[in-house]
Amino acid sequence: MQLQYGLDEKIPFIKNILFGIQWAVLLISTIIILGRVVGMIHYADQFSQILYIRKLLIISSVTLVIQIFWGHRLPLIPGPSAVLLIGILACISFPVSVIYTSIIAGGIIIIILSLSGLLRYVNRIFTANVISVVLILIAFTMSPAIMDLIIDKKGGINPSYNMLFAVVMIFIMFVFHRLLKGIWKSTIVVWSIMLGSMAYYFMLHSGHSVTSYKGPWLDSFLYNLNTDLSFHAGVVISFAFCFIALLINDLGSIQSVNEILEVKDREGRVKRGVLITGMANLFAGFMGVIGPVNFSISPGIILSTGCASRFTLVPAAVIMLVLAFLPRLTGAMGNIPPVVIGAILAYLMATQIASGLMVAFKDAEGKGFGMENGMVIGISIFLGTIVTFLPDAVTDNISPVLRPVFANGFVAGVTSAVVMEQILIKKGSKGGSQGK
Repeated sequence: MQLQYGLDEKIPFIKNILFGIQWAVLLISTIIILGRVVGMIHYADQFSQILYIRKLLIISSVTLVIQIFWGHRLPLIPGPSAVLLIGILACISFPVSVIYTSIIAGGIIIIILSLSGLLRYVNRIFTANVISVVLILIAFTMSPAIMDLIIDKKGGINPSYNMLFAVVMIFIMFVFHRLLKGIWKSTIVVWSIMLGSMAYYFMLHSGHSVTSYKGPWLDSFLYNLNTDLSFHAGVVISFAFCFIALLINDLGSIQSVNEILEVKDREGRVKRGVLITGMANLFAGFMGVIGPVNFSISPGIILSTGCASRFTLVPAAVIMLVLAFLPRLTGAMGNIPPVVIGAILAYLMATQIASGLMVAFKDAEGKGFGMENGMVIGISIFLGTIVTFLPDAVTDNISPVLRPVFANGFVAGVTSAVVMEQILIKKGSKGGSQGK
């Protein structure tokens, strides 16, 4: 593949800055979206919500620098993992310290897997059917949280108006996804944040006054640290499933860039990249925020810009780090309406479902997509969705120790897929009883 700039090629200063700004804008938009959602889940005060975003900026910035110089050394951007949001939503009734102690444990799991050589066994378990279920279930199990954001009961606007605005916004994003090419298509989320927020405030919330940040700016990073480690077996198990999904995402992102650039030492890059991801999640747990994963969007950016130089990500890291120490600017970014965030998340989850279906039917080209494959995916998604929407009257009767596992739709669906794929389907194949 012909690229304008290669992996280890240093490019002119001005171009390097421009490419860096492009990477930074893409990553910052994701940090703001997920940081805003999780911040609102944990904290009622604006200071803590903005601080959450600032911590994510720091962790993503530091992780990015370590990855491009000592980790996988590829043009890959790491940002907060959406799959960990699933774990937080499933364990929302537990203290914050329990949640982030579980994220620390998840980071340790990733580190052990990368150092022990067990990654190859993870790849064997997570077949195309299971990966498809993981991708689709992330979208389905996030639907209650997305609906709450769109309805926004605390916003003072008629929920039906919010719903109409969100639906129109999602369809407009889809139209532009069809029309735009290259970098313009890759930055749809960025433009949607800006234009969607302006449209919402102009059309439905004209009386809204934008709030500004008031509070400390430097020593504030010492607030809300997870120094009170609190282990809960059920929550740790629940997050372990999320971290396995995070690992699959991380492996896929690194391997896809390895393939595109046809680099040397592919196995070493994967091992180092996953190790840094695990260490970054461990550190994020102590900081009291969700950990990062290497984003799968990176290959598309490389292909659309023709630039694969890892050094263009250095300016992106610097921009994010500087932004983290500008709380007033970060606070202004925190004024994105929940309805806009919900609409963007719905759009992103639709792409997640599309990715899951593509994985499933890509496998069909080589092995045949039979009834059994469809049943594995269908039953697992159906079971996971049912568990996600179980009423409180049911989940409250489950033991608090077991609730994070058995009331977690993501865990239920993925477990179902693994069991059916590894035990029922493979056993049937060996015995020659697999249906046609």
